[in-house]
Formats: sequence, C-alpha cells, structure tokens
Amino acid sequence: MATDQPAPALKEIFNAERLQHIATEMSAVYPDFNAAAFLKMANEGLAELSIMQRMARVSECLYATLPMNYEDSLDVLRALAPRLNSGFVSVSLPHYVATYGSHAFEQSMEALKYFTTFGSAEFAIRHFLRNDFERTLAVMHDWSLDDNEHVRRLASEGSRPRLPWSFRLERIQADPRLAAAILDNLKADDSLYVRKSVANHLNDITKDHPDWVLDIIEGWSLDNKHTAWIAKHALRSLIKQGNPRALANIGATGKAEVEIIGVKVEPAVITLGEKITLSFTVRSKVESSQRLVIDYAIDYVKANGSTSAKVFKLKALTLPVGANEFVSRSQSIKELTTRRHYAGRHAVHVLVNGERLASTHFDILP
Repeated sequence: MATDQPAPALKEIFNAERLQHIATEMSAVYPDFNAAAFLKMANEGLAELSIMQRMARVSECLYATLPMNYEDSLDVLRALAPRLNSGFVSVSLPHYVATYGSHAFEQSMEALKYFTTFGSAEFAIRHFLRNDFERTLAVMHDWSLDDNEHVRRLASEGSRPRLPWSFRLERIQADPRLAAAILDNLKADDSLYVRKSVANHLNDITKDHPDWVLDIIEGWSLDNKHTAWIAKHALRSLIKQGNPRALANIGATGKAEVEIIGVKVEPAVITLGEKITLSFTVRSKVESSQRLVIDYAIDYVKANGSTSAKVFKLKALTLPVGANEFVSRSQSIKELTTRRHYAGRHAVHVLVNGERLASTHFDILP
C-alpha cells in the first residue's frame, strides 16, 4: 500500500505561522508597526479563506495598520520585500499596489517593477491594464526590454489574455495584436523563465485566434533555439488537437499511418497514491519514415460521476520505414493541490499527431 500523505492545501502558504513571520519582519523594518493589531485582523476567519483571499487579506491588514499615506507606505514595503520567506507571500505586496495605488500611477508602476523581483506582480498589473490600458501597456512594453528577467517576464505574463487565477483581459483576448510588440521583443529571450511565459501567452491566444498565432510563428526564424522552443510550447494545445499547421511547425508529418499494439495500463486496479504504467507499441504501416508526436489522455472521473479529459505530453519521435517503437510512461495517481481524484473507471487514450488511435482504462478503488 502507498504511504504518500495528501499534499497540504495550497492556501496553507498563508497560515498562522507565516502571518507571524510577516508581522515580525514588518516590526524589524518599521518599529512602530502594530503587530498585535495586524495579527488579530489577519487571523480572523482564516480557515474559511482561499489562498487568493488570504493573499488579499495580508495586503488589506497591512494597509489598515500602516498609519501613513500610500506613497510613504511603499518605502516600508520595499524594505519588507526582501525579508519575506516565500515568493508567493510576496505577491501580497503587488496586490497592495493594485488595491490602493491607482491614484499614483507612476509610483505604482515603479513599485510593481521592484516587487515583481520577489513575488510576481502578474495579477496586480492587470488591474492597471483594466483601468488605464494604453498607459499601462506602454510601460509594459518598456519592461519587455529590461535587463531583469523578472521584469521582462512581467511584461508577457501580466498581459496574458487568459492568465489562471485572474480575470481575462478582454481587449487583448479580442485583439492579440495589442500586445504583439511585447511578444516580439521576447521571442528569443535567453531566460527560460521568460520563454515559458511567452509560450503560455501565445498558447492562451490559440484558444481564440489559432491562425493568428500560426501566422506569427510561421513568420519567425526558428533557427534560433530559443525561438524554436517558444514555438513548440506555444502550439502545444493545437498539437494535441491535431492541427495540421501546428504539427508541420514541429516537423510532424500530418496524419499518422501507424497502428497501436498491446496498449495496457498496469496495474489495472489501484488505490489512490499508487502508480500506473501505460505501455504500447507503435507500428508503422507505410514505406516511408514519419515524424510523430505521441500524447496520452486520461478521462478523470469527477465528483458527479462525469469525466474530464487531461492530455499529457509523452514523446516525439521519427519512426523509420516499417519500424516498431515501444513506448512506456509511469504516472503517480495521487492527490494534488490542482487535481482531486475520485473512485471509478478512468479511460486512457493514446493520441498520435492529435488523433486518438487506441484506448484502455484503469480503475481507482474507493
């Protein structure tokens, strides 16, 4: 039997111990800080709050216990930022700026540029985009040319049309050209941290404007390894869907002329916390080599008994004429902060160049 313990809830990043840490560090940089009042307010009803509500609670309580104007309070928070022991906890400082700093645009932009180096300001900057779009986007364009990778990433991540855990930027979602100059500045960035953001930004756009993204990428020189990496990861959703243009961009040959043999999941019955192994053989059916992108999907059972598919990358390969390729992948089926598992039959599908070619299943016991 597996002994894996459930992962702690993500919201426990902001637990009572962490709130005490914030209060202690605030007192160190601002000796007149009313730590007792901060802790009383911050801990009230904490158990019922989500992670984002707890993050907001911290900034609200800081504002309530700092007896000074907004501009002066930024100096105190600048001193606090490098003393915090969690990057996500530091996100409460950009939230402070977004909540209380709309009247002081220039000071707030400088504060977000500074705070993002400790905990990303990607959520906070979106409030300024929503309220003062042109002026904020112009600042973000300058950020995309900054020497600091955290600042460059903020330009891309903060302008994503579908950023998780945040509201959508409807203007950019409707017209991705508005932020295109930012992405163009970053399309060959040396930082993987930045490149991941650019790829995710473009992948967001493929949900609404797939041909626009394909046109952009087809106009890039993919001889640069950093640009090629962005292109591959930006097109991942279209590749999983079997989009012919997306597949061609990564060198895959259109429809896969193969058969899947011996597909199975072992063990076929598990309890939560155990590992499964998917295995099968890909056999060529044509007298020419093929470039293949192989993925697999699991239809996860939901609480109401319905299912929701999640596609996982498996491998890309060139299959020679008449060749067979054995493929295997293991995966732990355990509770995650981002996914809950429920008892029942979970279908597993093998996808080659976006087409479902074989299926099997495994069962999770209650």
